[in-house]
Parts: sequence; C-alpha cells; structure tokens
Amino acid sequence: MTTPDRAGLRLMAVHAHPDDESSKGAATTARYVSEGVSVRVVSCTGGERGDILNERLKGDEEILRDLPRVRREEMARAAEILGISHTWLGFVDSGLPEGDPLPPLPEGCFALEPLERTTEALVRVIREFRPHVVTTYDENGGYPHPDHIQTHVVTMSAWRAAGDPEAFPGAGEPWQPLKLYYNGWSAERTERLHEAMLEAGLESPYADWIANLRRRPRRQIFTHVHCADWFEVRDRALLAHATQVDPDGQWFAVPLELQKKVWPTEDYELARSIVPVELPEDDLFAGIVELDDPDELCRRAPERDGDGEPVVAYVGPPALPPLEPGLEPRSTAPQDGDADARDEMREEEGHHE
Repeated sequence: MTTPDRAGLRLMAVHAHPDDESSKGAATTARYVSEGVSVRVVSCTGGERGDILNERLKGDEEILRDLPRVRREEMARAAEILGISHTWLGFVDSGLPEGDPLPPLPEGCFALEPLERTTEALVRVIREFRPHVVTTYDENGGYPHPDHIQTHVVTMSAWRAAGDPEAFPGAGEPWQPLKLYYNGWSAERTERLHEAMLEAGLESPYADWIANLRRRPRRQIFTHVHCADWFEVRDRALLAHATQVDPDGQWFAVPLELQKKVWPTEDYELARSIVPVELPEDDLFAGIVELDDPDELCRRAPERDGDGEPVVAYVGPPALPPLEPGLEPRSTAPQDGDADARDEMREEEGHHE
C-alpha cells in the first residue's frame, strides 16, 4: 500500500496530563506522522498529582523527590517515540478527589483556573501551530476527572475563539481549525475485545469495564481510523510513562495480534466541522484533503450565529442514554464489576490526589 504524502496538514491533540496522549489516540498519531502530518500534543497540566502506578517504581526515592521532573522526562521520551512536537500549557494537576462528600479541589489547580486565562493560553498555541484538526475529550472528560472535564471546556472555548479576530488580539493571528473531534470511548470495542479474550480461553481484563459501561452514556461514533500497524508504537509510547503505566498491567493484557484482528482502529466522535462531511469516515482529514487551500479557509474568520458560535456544517449528535435503563450514570465513585474490591477502569487512569 502506498503511503500518502500529507505534508502541510496539521493535527493538534489536547490532553489533560502527560501519558493521556499515549493512551488515547497514539496509534492514530503515529500513523499520521508516518504520512507527513505535523502533530502537536498539548498537555494542559504537568501530571504532578498522578499516582505512581508501576509497582516496580513505588518507593523510588529519586522519583518521589521530584515527580514533576520525572513526568517531564517521560513525556519527552513519549514525544520522541511518536514523532510529535509538544507544548506544556503550564497549569497544575487538579488530582482526583475521593470521598463522600468529595473534598474541595486544591487551590490554584487547572480545574479552578479562570476560563479566560486557560482559553487564552490554548488560543496562543492554536494560532502558533495552526492545526486543521483538533482532538480532545467529550463533555464528560471521557471519564469524570476534573482535569479531563476542564480540558473539554477549555478546548471548546479555544476552538470558538481562535478564529475570532476580536478575541485575544495579543495572542497571534486568528486561525480557525476546521474540524474538532472527541477521542472515542467505544463501548463496542471493549465488549468485542472482552468476548474475544474469553473465546480464546484467556482471562479478560475488562470485567469491571463491562460493568461500568452499563452506566456510561453511549457515544455515537462514526469515525474509525485504521492504525493497527502502529499499535506497537503506541505501546512503546505508553511504556515511556514508566511511573504511570504498569508494564504488567491491563493496558498490555490483550495480545497485539488479537487487538489487530478484532478492532484495528482508533475511534473518534466528530463534534464540529466547518467543512461538509460524509459519515461514516475513516480519516480525520476527510473533507479537508479535498480543499485546494485549507490554510486559506482557516485564516478566514468564520461566519457566526447569534450566540457568537462559528457557523458549522456539522454538529455531533448527543450521547445516547446508558446501556441499561434505570442505572445512574457512572460518577467518580468507584465501581466494582467483578467483586474483587477494585475498580480497574478507574485505577488504570490514575491521577489521584
């Protein structure tokens, strides 16, 4: 298969913490980099409050002495593996509050920063890098972590403001990204991999995940990017985040060949598009590659509606209700689906206080 040359196209992925870029969309990133796309990852926080999830590194005094430095070094290694450029947005990890009632968030954290300040910071990066496509999390943050939810809020705000010449005039020349996606959290993928593991006579790591999925809104996902050939690169980038990723943990429990056979894509939910689209699609740049000069369209201030929102050709559909009627949507409270006193879905994300 001939690899297309996509030099000149740019993709920006906005994430909450270092390691999120490797657990959400990294194979897509690696594929597009191989095709000549410039990719920028933005980490909104430094992941300072992330747990050390790798059992082999717990108690390491050098790591405990300066965890923020270690997280920066890990991110640099992951960026090198993925072939991306990277920007720290500069805000402080909010941690994952636990308890009933939940404790207040720590003063000065990302989730408590004024929206105008965080939006301006991201608008600066958008106008400097000039992406055609932006990816981030859905309105629930993908999972309900304060920083993930705030990342969604800030990215949506910056997407609206970046092309407005009257918004943040000191933050660079206006630039309107043409498409905005949410990283897909495909329930069907989890269910299919769970079933395939059981059929192969292997222990599935997804028992808790399946139980939790019954409480999660069902996203309507129509964009599936084929990237199985880059799953190994994704895993190497994940392993670069050694404090956050247990090499013996659930991220690596499903054999790669089974993953490639059962679900060879990474999935995205198209949230906004300035350009017309035809769904389903298999390319984040669909509708953009057909343009003679996508940069010219990005430089043009978009028409706005009465609320000041950019007029778009497509707005993503709302999430569907949880799979089982009557179940409360999953909150930050742990869910133990297999009665082993652990919520594996929650533990894999980390970032606890």
